[in-house]
Amino acid sequence: MIDLKIKHHFSGREYAKEMTLPARHYAETHSHNFDHLSILARGTVTVTIDGVEEMHVGPTCITIRAGQVHHIEALTDSVWFCVHAHEGTDPDKVDSVLIKEA
Repeated sequence: MIDLKIKHHFSGREYAKEMTLPARHYAETHSHNFDHLSILARGTVTVTIDGVEEMHVGPTCITIRAGQVHHIEALTDSVWFCVHAHEGTDPDKVDSVLIKEA
């Protein structure tokens, strides 16, 4: 089940995608072209990276390496940030640069 509220934050050469995930909802499985930091600001989630599942309780910071296939599922209402080096400012185009094609 997917029910995300997404906000985009741009500052200089940095971009953060803020996702509010209600309990029992998830972010789609995907991978990125570049390493990035993810911040679980609030809540409890399971993160599956390349088939290995770990539970995380916020606040915490997690490194996601380029090419790692990952999936985030909220166990409680959660707020998750993906933070990337990125020079663009168009929310409609940012995923096409940062998300790795399958």
